[in-house]
Amino acid sequence: MKTRKLGRSDLYVSEVSLGCMSIGTEISNARKVIESALDGGINYLDTADLYYQGVNEELIGEIIKSKRNDIILATKAGNRFEQGKEGWSWDPSKKHIMTAVKDSLRRLQTDFIDLYQLHGGTIEDNIDETIEAFEELKKEGVIRYYGISSIRPNVIREYVKRSSIVSIMMQYSLLDRRPEELFSFLEENEISVVARGPVAKGLLTDRMLDTMADTIKEKGYLTYSYEELVSLRSKLEHELLDGRPLQALALQYCLSSPVVASVVTGASSAEQVKENICSIESFDVSDDEIAWLKQVTKQERYEQHR
Repeated sequence: MKTRKLGRSDLYVSEVSLGCMSIGTEISNARKVIESALDGGINYLDTADLYYQGVNEELIGEIIKSKRNDIILATKAGNRFEQGKEGWSWDPSKKHIMTAVKDSLRRLQTDFIDLYQLHGGTIEDNIDETIEAFEELKKEGVIRYYGISSIRPNVIREYVKRSSIVSIMMQYSLLDRRPEELFSFLEENEISVVARGPVAKGLLTDRMLDTMADTIKEKGYLTYSYEELVSLRSKLEHELLDGRPLQALALQYCLSSPVVASVVTGASSAEQVKENICSIESFDVSDDEIAWLKQVTKQERYEQHR
């Protein structure tokens, strides 16, 4: 598995990373998924304190404790929740972050977090206070680096201008190319993109479209109508796939930009992990094919949060 440098940090993350939200809450299956990822060369695990109200972090902590120094571990904070109660509230305050990190360290059974991320963010937040919290945690050695998970251009630009973030996690795929307008700006500032949702809810896999959720059939996906999705899938299958799995094109499209350090792929089974790794390691996608993919998909831009 190839690695890429994460922004200005000294972290080198695997091109495919494991988004741990889908590993479930049963430890034996979670162990199979994570160990399959590590065996396949994935060194970057991404979680958040909100996932199953901390249970996800607890599972990861138990599974990786003997391998901790071989893993780049990322988690997130900012969504405040109470154990046993439904829902959460947005809280990017310094007080909450300083408490949340201690809880995450305990659950993860570690004394440091490689990449600590703000799990969202709005332009109305007290951004300087949030940055102050992360900078203090860096000085204390509790976190090595920090980043944000956001798709909002106005929030992203403020953090790039005012903080020392090394990465931004954002939804990015062939069907959601909106982040591309920020790529040159991020590259100039030596900040990496971590791409989540690279297969667009399964639309960019070999799964049949007619098995998708009713909401996809009724409303499509973002600005794509269901009819447009059917047409695009047909075009890809007949003119480009040539025996390759669709997700190989999807993942490699995201990685075709040097600003993208890793694609976060979810998996609920060891088999899915192996398929994701295979998509990168067993199939090639040429520069001409990447250019063709850009021609047949939409280049949208964010209309809100500017």
